[in-house]
Amino acid sequence: MKKTILLLVAAIGLGSVANAQTSFGHIQNQIPRDQRGINQFDIKKDSAEFKGLSIDLGAAFNMNYQAINSFNDQPSTFALPSKIVGYQLMNNENNFTLPSADMTIGAQLFEGVRVNLDIYLASRHHNETYARGGYLQIDKLDFIKKDFLADIMKYATIKIGQMENNFGDAHFRASDNGSTMRNAFVGNNIMNAFITDLGMEVYYNRSGLVSMIGVTNGNLNQGIKEVVYPTVSPATPNPNTVVSPTILAKLGYDKQIDQDLRVRLTGSYYHSANLGNSNLYSSNRSGFGFWGVLNNNAYTNNGVAVAGNYNSTSTPEATFNPGFKNWATSLMFNPFVKYKGFEFFGTVELTSGGDKVGVDDKRTANQYAGDVVYRFGKNEQFYIAGKYNTVSGKLSNADAKEVTVNRVESSLGWFMTKNILAKLDYVSQNYKNYTQFAGNVPTGNANNFYGGNFKGLVFEATISF
Repeated sequence: MKKTILLLVAAIGLGSVANAQTSFGHIQNQIPRDQRGINQFDIKKDSAEFKGLSIDLGAAFNMNYQAINSFNDQPSTFALPSKIVGYQLMNNENNFTLPSADMTIGAQLFEGVRVNLDIYLASRHHNETYARGGYLQIDKLDFIKKDFLADIMKYATIKIGQMENNFGDAHFRASDNGSTMRNAFVGNNIMNAFITDLGMEVYYNRSGLVSMIGVTNGNLNQGIKEVVYPTVSPATPNPNTVVSPTILAKLGYDKQIDQDLRVRLTGSYYHSANLGNSNLYSSNRSGFGFWGVLNNNAYTNNGVAVAGNYNSTSTPEATFNPGFKNWATSLMFNPFVKYKGFEFFGTVELTSGGDKVGVDDKRTANQYAGDVVYRFGKNEQFYIAGKYNTVSGKLSNADAKEVTVNRVESSLGWFMTKNILAKLDYVSQNYKNYTQFAGNVPTGNANNFYGGNFKGLVFEATISF
């Protein structure tokens, strides 16, 4: 990987020598990756001058020191018939977690046309460096003809590629791998809406109007193989069904009322009639802020070895995934108010989907979150923040009760410069109505979420440019 980066830098350098018009950093209509990018949502038009082909190179680094303890209500000695021997939650040390890093490579290709490639240099999902996504952003159509549809493109933007799809506003204030500067806290929402499918989004923002319509192919991993769902008894929908497109939409209002007051309210829509290999609530491939929580050491159940699950990326314990199958629909409403240094941001998320593969029976899950941030100092370089987040829903229609996950989080932050942020975060998260055994059967494995709770401190440092 080091050789690849060196070759890339060398190629950019040679290109700069060979073409006197090539420059660095003259990028149009780009949201800054440092402190200036906080609370900038969606697409932002600017007046940056086009100066020919220009290269953009950026990075983000994140490091956490974690001191969190986990608890649940599982008894120390299990009674028959479960025959569970040696079960206990893992005792985590107070120590640094695995750091993460990102790279962004972009270029201004033409007046109003730029390209962006986002790379995970170090993450927990893959051992090797891999692409998070890449897209083409078109803010002018002058490459067709000078001032072509200029009156429309003054307010419109087109994005095409495999990119972070724009569902809701919460993902603009969330952490993603090494990029954690826009998040006043360490954790994202418990039910974390994040997806990077291949598709297109069209924006039209004018005089406070916020609007977007988008479509994706419903796949996180691309391929042309026919999708065949397993048959389920009794009768099921046709299992030989291609994956349906996913539809995205956003409509809202965002206005700087005066020098001190800004108000924003948006509603967002996501729908997939036939889920492919992507899932809105399980497609984050980089991390969730809190690690090793509610993990268990290895034990035996009826003489069968059960492995420990430390830092398993397939079961992120700090999040809630409703696990919809067959189809899914989500609505998200996000109010945002900033008055001088005070900010309020809320999330109301109403979701529904197929209960399981091949069955259209409806299941729901709902999320509510609200955070308050007070920023102060000459350049708002300090802040104090608090957040409450709750999610409820059934994991299966067959379950007797809805499960609930609640989180209280508070944070102190200091922007040492616009590119360097340090924050100290306290978290307490509780799990309610989870069954004692997996599958709610006495012979199932111990459920770590049964009466589960984790709480403690995380110190996070991030650099972004």
